[in-house]
Amino acid sequence: MLRQFFAAAIAALTALPALAVELVMVEQPGCAYCAAWDKSIAPIYPKTAIGGFAPLRRADLHDGAPEGVSYAYPARFTPTFILIDDEGAELGRIEGFPGEDFFWAVLEKLATDRAGFTPAMPQDVAPEPATN
Repeated sequence: MLRQFFAAAIAALTALPALAVELVMVEQPGCAYCAAWDKSIAPIYPKTAIGGFAPLRRADLHDGAPEGVSYAYPARFTPTFILIDDEGAELGRIEGFPGEDFFWAVLEKLATDRAGFTPAMPQDVAPEPATN
């Protein structure tokens, strides 16, 4: 009984992410690249593994960092995506949005390297048997 309790406790603890993080999107009105991100990424972001790991928070470029958040240096371009740790400190950033494929790859790399994110890997698929 005690062994089962410890096994369950260890399993629960190892299932937790390394850090509680969020992704701050710094934007401004009239930003064409922000609009492109909103069109191609925003609808699916919260449904992805990275979106669950680092929920999105939006901030206006001209308002500075949101309350409780500190940037390593001010955002100067929009969009700027800033990965924030559980204490409100910047872990890293992506400046600009050159397209969907680039964004996902760079964000996953940033979150993996700086916050312990583990990207979902596709399941191995067994080859179909050969037919004669």
